[in-house]
Amino acid sequence: MKALQIGDLKIKLPIIQGGMGIGISMSKLASAVANEGGIGVIAAVGIGMFEKDSAKNFLEANMRALKREIATAREKTNGIIGVNIMVALTNFSDLVKTAIAEKADIIFSGAGLPLNLPQYLTKGAKTKLVPIVSSGRAAGILCKKWKELYNYLPDAFVVEGPKAGGHLGFKRNQIDNPDFELQKLVPDVVTHVKPFEEQFNVSIPVIAAGGIYTGADIKEIMDLGASGVQMGTRFVTTNECDASEKFKQSYIDSTEGDMEIIQSPVGMPGRAIRNEFIEKVNRGEKRPIKCPYKCLKTCDIEKTPYCIFAALMSAMKGNFFNGYAFAGSNAFRSTEIISVKSTFESILSEFKEAVARK
Repeated sequence: MKALQIGDLKIKLPIIQGGMGIGISMSKLASAVANEGGIGVIAAVGIGMFEKDSAKNFLEANMRALKREIATAREKTNGIIGVNIMVALTNFSDLVKTAIAEKADIIFSGAGLPLNLPQYLTKGAKTKLVPIVSSGRAAGILCKKWKELYNYLPDAFVVEGPKAGGHLGFKRNQIDNPDFELQKLVPDVVTHVKPFEEQFNVSIPVIAAGGIYTGADIKEIMDLGASGVQMGTRFVTTNECDASEKFKQSYIDSTEGDMEIIQSPVGMPGRAIRNEFIEKVNRGEKRPIKCPYKCLKTCDIEKTPYCIFAALMSAMKGNFFNGYAFAGSNAFRSTEIISVKSTFESILSEFKEAVARK
């Protein structure tokens, strides 16, 4: 498995652990992945939920918690630590500034086009900027805009297909459409990025995400031009994952038929594991009482059937009466909770077997 180069960062194994909120991937999981030679990623969304003043001072609590989580991860690893910061967050700019000030190695940013992300880089900052996109067109737009406005090109791209967990950058009718499968998106992004690489003599690796679960999946997508992969679901059922044991068990107990596309309160389709909470929403039984967080720009609390932050936070803690688990399309394949180290060993073994079969 070839190493991944992002700017001056050399990643021993081209595996990025997806940033999973709320509270699923924090310093414990991120540092464990980094120690195995991949990129560990802390999800910034809702990261301040365990701060005592989170309900009253949510935005500041998030910045404080992000700073602490990056520092904690650094204490546990000398590997590469990234932060996932969604464009849709109301405190996007504050979290980006915090991540750069704390010298995060990489910022991954999606849930909208991060058109102004380079403006936050400070003099001497070495934080790499990696947008998450769902099409070659979006990648081309970002390359053009960043170069024109900031004389900066993305250090890499993550292209996320419709089999990912959580919020999806696709319309509902595109999710099962073969034209939008990851195997077609990756070459499309590579094609759109190539002219910028050639014109400015730089390398902009394309990282594939969404539905990648095994080493064989990695080989297949890298054969199509991906330089690396992002995997989230596979790392949920690890000892080091920051979620509760009940959350992890929900993956193990799920079946393929439980993987459901829901309409999120933020106006996007998302993939989750069906449960009674989701059934109640589908029956029109859920209504929010209040919103203490105001965490997302796209959430209309007056019209939404429930608070997605509260639902995801409840699930992370194992309270599925008041929430549900986001999950990738392959979550049902989870069978046991093992260490991150063992997970990497399995993935590498699967990859080698796939190479040998060729």
